[in-house]
Amino acid sequence: MLDLFTIFSKGGIVLWCFQSTNQVFTSSVNALIRNVILQERSGVHNYDHEGLTLQYKLDNEFDLVFVVAYQKILQLSYVDKFLNDVHLEFRDKYKNDLSDGRYFQEFDFVDSFNATLQSAEQWAKAQAKAPKPMRTFDQSNKSKKTVASMIERKGEEKKPNKKKEVNFIEEPKVEPPSSPKANNVFEEDIIAANRAKFAQKMNKKKSETKKSPKSSTAEKAAEKAGKKPRIWDLGGTNKDLETLERTTDKPEDIKSHFTPDTEIVGQMKGVIKDLEVESSSEDDYDEDEVEVQQTNEKPSSKGGMFSIFKGLVGSKNLTASDMQPALDKMKDHLITKNVAADISLKLCESVAQKLEGRILGTFESVASTVKSTLTESLVQILSPKRRVDILRDCMEAQRLGRPYVMTFCGVNGVGKSTNLAKICFWLIENNMRVLIAACDTFRAGAVEQLRTHMRHLNALHPPDRHDGRQMVQLYEKGYGKDAAGIAMEAIKYAYDSKFDVVLIDTAGRMQDNEPLMRALTKLIKVNEPDLVLFVGEALVGNEAVDQLVKFNQALADYSSSSSPHIIDGIVLTKFDTIDDKVGAAISMTYITGQPIVFVGTGQTYTDLKALNAKAVVHSLMK
Repeated sequence: MLDLFTIFSKGGIVLWCFQSTNQVFTSSVNALIRNVILQERSGVHNYDHEGLTLQYKLDNEFDLVFVVAYQKILQLSYVDKFLNDVHLEFRDKYKNDLSDGRYFQEFDFVDSFNATLQSAEQWAKAQAKAPKPMRTFDQSNKSKKTVASMIERKGEEKKPNKKKEVNFIEEPKVEPPSSPKANNVFEEDIIAANRAKFAQKMNKKKSETKKSPKSSTAEKAAEKAGKKPRIWDLGGTNKDLETLERTTDKPEDIKSHFTPDTEIVGQMKGVIKDLEVESSSEDDYDEDEVEVQQTNEKPSSKGGMFSIFKGLVGSKNLTASDMQPALDKMKDHLITKNVAADISLKLCESVAQKLEGRILGTFESVASTVKSTLTESLVQILSPKRRVDILRDCMEAQRLGRPYVMTFCGVNGVGKSTNLAKICFWLIENNMRVLIAACDTFRAGAVEQLRTHMRHLNALHPPDRHDGRQMVQLYEKGYGKDAAGIAMEAIKYAYDSKFDVVLIDTAGRMQDNEPLMRALTKLIKVNEPDLVLFVGEALVGNEAVDQLVKFNQALADYSSSSSPHIIDGIVLTKFDTIDDKVGAAISMTYITGQPIVFVGTGQTYTDLKALNAKAVVHSLMK
C-alpha cells in the first residue's frame, strides 16, 4: 500500500529507506522539502506531487524527518498513527546513536517497520468495522441551552459579542424557577411590562412635540430664507470650471494646463528602495522592561505581547501543552494585525510542529522561543523564493529584440491603473520606452485615466531629454472590445515600434465572476506575458485569501494548457493607510508562495517601494 518510507536528517543524510516499487521518488521528496519544509509551511500535513500524496513528521530533538508516500487515489486512514508509531519506535531503538550523532551506520529497522505497519493496518480495519457511536443528548450543545440561561439579569456579566438589549423595567432579583412552565410565565410578565413602559414613553414624546411651537416657526423661517450653497475653501470660481477637462477639448489645449513637478524626476533611477515600516502602537514595550516593572506586582494588561509567559522556563523537551498558551496569544495577535484567521492558525501549527520536542536551555523561556521561531518563519515566508529583477529581465528582452510584457489583474478599485502609472514612471526613469495597453474596455473613464497619466509622464520626461523619443504611448481601441485582441495588437505594435516594455491594464473583476475570469484567462493564454501581477489592497484580511485562491484557481481551471500561467507576483497597494497592521502581506504571500514585487504607499509617482521583509515582520510582531 505504501510506495515509500524514508528517514533522513535535516542535513540531508538518509538514515533508512523502504521502497515497494522501482519508481524514483527523489523529485517528489525534494519538492516536499523545497515547497513545504523550507518555506515554513509545517502546518501543511498532506502534500500532493505527481500523483503521490506525501506526509511527514519532524523530530526536532534529533533533527530528523520521517516521510511516507503513497498513491493519491488511495484513502489510507492509518497513515497518521503509523507515522507516530514508527517515529517513537525508531527513537527508542536508536536513541543513544542519535544522541551521539552516529548517522553513518546501517540501521537494522526492517522488522520493526513491518511490525508497526501490520499493527497500523489491523487497527484501521478494526476501526472500519466498529460502528461509530452516536452522541447522547447530554453530549450535544443543545442540552446546555435552557430558558433560564438565555434570560439576562441585573448584575450579571454580559457576553462580549452579545447585542445590547433595552430593558424598560428592572427585572426582579429572584432566581428563575426550575420548571419550564414557570419560566414561560416569568417571560410573559416581563414582555407585557416592557410593552406598557414603551407605550408610555411614546405618548410622552408625542405630547412634547406638540408643546414646542417655537421650533416650528424657526424651521418655517429657515425654509423661507432658502438653502444657501456651501462655499468650499478650495472650490474655485466659475472661471476655474471653464478650464476643466472636457471630452470636446483638444489634447493640445489640455497640455497647457499641466505644470509638471520636475523635482521628482531622477529620484527613481536604479533599483526601487526598500519600504520602511514604523509601528505607532502605544503598547510597544520591551519584554525585559515589563518584567522588571511587574516584580512583586500583578501582571499588567499593557505589557508586551508575550510578557505573561515569562514564567514558563526550564531545560526540558517542549510539548504541545507547554506552547499552547503562547500559541493562543500569538494567534490572537496575528489576527489583530490583519493576518487572515486560517493563515494565523496554520502559522501557529507550523511553529508548534517545528518546536515540539526541542530542548530548551535553562535561561530560555517558551514565549521568547516561540516568538523568535515565528519571526524567522515570517521573514522566510516574505523573502522571495526566486530572483525578482524586472530591470534585468527588461534588458534581456531588449537584447533579444522583443518587448517585456507585464499584465495587471485584480478586483475592482484596488488601484491597478494608478500603480501601473507608478511602475511606468520607474521604468522611464531607467530609460525604458513603455507602451500602455488600455485593455479595460468595461469601466467608464478607464481609457481617459490612462491617457491623463500618459500626458503627465510625457510632460515629466519630454522627448528632448531622451533623444527625441516619446517615452510613453497609449494603445487603445475604445470600449466594448475584446481585451485579449487589443493586448495582442498592442504587443505587435510594440514589437514593430521598438518599445522596451508593454504594460497591460485589465478591467477589475470579482473572483466569483466566471465569465470575466474566463476572459482574463484567455488574455493571459493568448498573449503569454512575461509577468502576471496581482494587484491587492493592504486593507483586506480574510478577503485577500479568497481573492488570490480563486484568481489562481480560475487561471488554472479555465486554461486548456497543461502548464497554465498563474500569478507570478503581487503588487500591494494602499500600504500607507494601515499603520502597523501589515498582516495582508503575510496572507497573500503565504497563499501563493509568490513574492510581493511592488508596494504602493502614496499618491505621487515616486511612492513605489520594494518590500522589506524584516521591517514588515518587526512591525507585525510588536
